[in-house]
Amino acid sequence: MTHTKLIVREPAPGSFFWALMESDERGAVLKRELESADMESDSYEAALAAGTRALRRMKEREATPH
Repeated sequence: MTHTKLIVREPAPGSFFWALMESDERGAVLKRELESADMESDSYEAALAAGTRALRRMKEREATPH
């Protein structure tokens, strides 16, 4: 089972990006990025919401039988 952690970064003031990172069972981020934003968000909240939607889509894909 893959553990996933949603993080939001602000590489420049007012420019926010989300990323879904592989993590261990304790939540420590590993080096593998699973998915990330293509475009910046203008607020932390908007990036967090977009990342949350992406995480839901990822979990739905994992739950769908192949």
